[in-house]
Amino acid sequence: MLLSLSIRDFVIVDRLDLEFLHGFTVLTGETGAGKSILIDALALVLGERADAGVVRADCQRAELSAEFDCTKIPALQAWLDENGLVDDAGLCLMRRVIDASGRSRSFINGSAVTLQQLREAGEYLVDIHGQHAHQSLLKPSAQRELLDGYAGLGDQAREVGRYYREWQGLRSRWQAWEKDSAAAAAELEQLEWQVRELQALDLGPEEWLELQAEHARLAHAASLLENAQYAVELLAEGDQAMLSQLNGLIGRINKVVEFDPGLGEPLAILDSVAAQMQEAAYGLRHYLQRLDMDPDRLRQTEQRLEQVHDMARKYRVAAEQLPQLLREGSARLSELQQLGSADALQRQEAGAQAAYLTQAQALSASRKRMAQELGLKVSEAMQALAMAGGRFEVALHALAEGNMHGLEQVEFLVSSHASLAPRPLVKVASGGELSRISLAIQVVTSKVAAVPTLIFDEVDVGIGGGVAEVVGKMLQGLGGERQVLCITHLPQVAALGRQHWQVSKDACDGQVVSRIAVLEPSQRIEEVARMLGGVTITDTTRQHAAEMLGVQ
Repeated sequence: MLLSLSIRDFVIVDRLDLEFLHGFTVLTGETGAGKSILIDALALVLGERADAGVVRADCQRAELSAEFDCTKIPALQAWLDENGLVDDAGLCLMRRVIDASGRSRSFINGSAVTLQQLREAGEYLVDIHGQHAHQSLLKPSAQRELLDGYAGLGDQAREVGRYYREWQGLRSRWQAWEKDSAAAAAELEQLEWQVRELQALDLGPEEWLELQAEHARLAHAASLLENAQYAVELLAEGDQAMLSQLNGLIGRINKVVEFDPGLGEPLAILDSVAAQMQEAAYGLRHYLQRLDMDPDRLRQTEQRLEQVHDMARKYRVAAEQLPQLLREGSARLSELQQLGSADALQRQEAGAQAAYLTQAQALSASRKRMAQELGLKVSEAMQALAMAGGRFEVALHALAEGNMHGLEQVEFLVSSHASLAPRPLVKVASGGELSRISLAIQVVTSKVAAVPTLIFDEVDVGIGGGVAEVVGKMLQGLGGERQVLCITHLPQVAALGRQHWQVSKDACDGQVVSRIAVLEPSQRIEEVARMLGGVTITDTTRQHAAEMLGVQ
C-alpha cells in the first residue's frame, strides 16, 4: 500500500508531501491545474524513463520519493531480500533524483539501484490505468496480455515462448542442413580423414620440443664426448690437472696461514673453488657414462622429425601447432557427428515441436476457461454502464502452427445490443462505448491483480449522467478491496471518494505552481458544486452537491 509521496521541483510543483489512506481517493481540479502531474511523478518513482524537461524551471534537480507498506506483499519482500534491499520495518522507500541535464539516479531503501530494479519493484506495488488505455486495447497484443494477466498465465505464456524459440532454432538447423547437406557431408568426410591421420601421428603437446633437443644431442654426440673428456682430463686426471695443482697451492698456504690471519679469507675462497671443481669433475664423469652414442636412435629421431615436418607442411601450420589442430578438428567432427543426418535433425526438431505443443495446449486450455470467465464478468459490468443487452466475448482464433505466444490469436469481440452478433472491438465501438468497455475491463481485471494500489487517470472520459454514478460505485467497491486513487472530472465519481484531494494553480514569484489540498466536508461541497455548475455556483448547486456527498 502507498503510504506517502514526496515531490520536489517537478514540472510545476515546487514542494508537495502527500499521505495516503486505504480505500477510494479522488483527485479533482480545474483543467490544466496539474492533476496528472501526481501520476506522472509516481510513474517516475516506479521506473518510467525521464528527461530533463521534468525539472522545474530554474531548478537544479527534481526529487521524488514514495513510501510503501510491503508487509502483505511476500513476493516483493523476497525480491528485496534477494537484492539486498530489505527493510526491517517492512517498508519499501523508492526515490528518484533527476538533474537538469537529464541524468537520473534511483534508490530503494537508501541503496542505489538501476532503473530496471526500480521498475521490477514497482510492478509489485502499483497498477496505473491511463485515460488512453482504451487506445492500446484495440491492439491484438494488448488483448492477449490482458487476458493472460487476468488469468495469471504470464509465467506459463513466457515458458511457451521459450519452447517455441527452441523448436524454431532446431527447425532452422535442420533446414540449413538440408540446404547445405552436400557441403556438410564433404566437410565431415574430410575431417574424419584428417583426424585419423593426426591421431596416427600421435604427436604429444611437448614431444616436438623434446625431439628437437634429443636430435641435437645425438647429432653432436662425438663432439660432446670429446669436449667432456678433455674437460675431465684438464680438471682432474691429467699430469698437470688443475685440481691437483690447486690442492697443492692450498696445502702451501695452510702451512703459513698461522703466521698471518690475513691469508684466511683467500684460503677459504680457494677451498670453495676446489670443492666446486671437484663437483664439476664428478658431474662430467657422470655425463660421459650416460652419453648416448647410439646411431640407430639418431636415425629413428631423424625419421620422426621428418614425419612431423611433412604433416606440418601438409596442413600449413607450424609443427608445434599440430596437437591444437587435432583438438580443433576433433571438436568440429564431434559437432558434425552429433548433428548426424537430416533424419536425426528432423527427429530432434519433431521432439522440440511436440514439447512446444504440449506446453501450448495447456496454455490454450487455461486461456479458453479464463476467456469465458472474463467475457461473462465484463458483460455483467457493461450492463451497469448503460450498455444493456451488450455482450463481451474473448475469441481464441486457432493458428495453423502456433507462434511464440501460443496456438491462438486473442481477439476481443463486443456487441452493444442483444440483437447484434459480437464483432471485433476495433470495428464496432464508438469513442464513448470504447471508454465504458475499457473501464469495465479495467475494473474486472483489477479485482484479480496482485498489486495493492490501483490508480485510474481520467478513465471516465466520455461518460456522464447516471452512468457516471455507476462508475463511481464500481471504483468505490474496488476501494473496499484495494487502495484506489482516481483522477476524475465527474462529480458523481468525486462524491463517492473516501478521501478527496483538490489540485489548483497559484502564481508564485512569477511562476505557476501546482498545489494539492485535502478537502474537508464543507470544502468538498464547494468542489463538487464547481464540478456540477461551472463558473457560477448557486445555492441550488451547493445543495445538490451536499446531497451527492450525503451531507445534511
